[in-house]
Amino acid sequence: MPSLHNLAAPAKLNLFLHITGRRDDGYHLLQSVFVLIDWADTLHIDARDDGQLHRHDLGPALPADDLCLRAARLLRKESGTSQGADIRIDKQVPWGAGMGGGSSDAATVLLALNQLWGLNWSRDRLAKLAVQLGADVPFFIHGHNAWVEGIGEQIMPIALPSEVVNTPLAVLKPPVAVPTQAIFASPHLSRHTAAATIPLFLAAPKCFGRNDLQAPAEHYSSQISQALEIMQGRFGNSRMTGSGSAVFSWLEAPDANQSFAPADVALDDPKWAGRLCRVLGRHPLFDVLT
Repeated sequence: MPSLHNLAAPAKLNLFLHITGRRDDGYHLLQSVFVLIDWADTLHIDARDDGQLHRHDLGPALPADDLCLRAARLLRKESGTSQGADIRIDKQVPWGAGMGGGSSDAATVLLALNQLWGLNWSRDRLAKLAVQLGADVPFFIHGHNAWVEGIGEQIMPIALPSEVVNTPLAVLKPPVAVPTQAIFASPHLSRHTAAATIPLFLAAPKCFGRNDLQAPAEHYSSQISQALEIMQGRFGNSRMTGSGSAVFSWLEAPDANQSFAPADVALDDPKWAGRLCRVLGRHPLFDVLT
């Protein structure tokens, strides 16, 4: 049976995240810029002819019914195929971080199985299916850095200036995992930020706006405040991504010899995670899987 190995599932960062309102059904309206970064999980997927779906963890153990298996089951059901798959995951992106690791894994599974099962669905068709798995999954299916609006379903590719693509980012993840639902239900969440525009963002892409989810996340866990303070002190800037708990900072200038780890900011606790990252031009699988 066919197989695809060494498939990247990159994480994302939200350069800003504004909550601009709330729909009658309770869903929040947002504006954000999502960027792909080179902190990634690696997947190896083998097709099976017996219809069974199995996940094998090559790193940390994942929940029994994670997004990867849910994605595979959904695609199998909607396509009507009788094929199955073995999905092996080397998990490197921390979860509960606001970095979209699980959503990216699910997107890579959909893209890979679309090819392995010979479905030949378009990205648009896969993205429409992916909405059922979570708001971030379609972004990873489309595979471009993007301006995102609505409830996350309005995704517009955006060309980022060189100062964004060429400047490294340090990312620090405290031990706490933040439940997204708790953040959106928080009384500390601002839900009426004025609508922004792409030209306004592009005028100051590294310091534009804020993350409206950051204040409620800091109320949820002091470790997020600690991470923000550490990064602000080290790099002169810091911001949380998504609903947390990871935070990131821009470095002053590109330098191929720079590195970053929790120990660099006097955190020797192995429960903290961090590394130096760069923004990707587009998804590593963009030209490989369609």
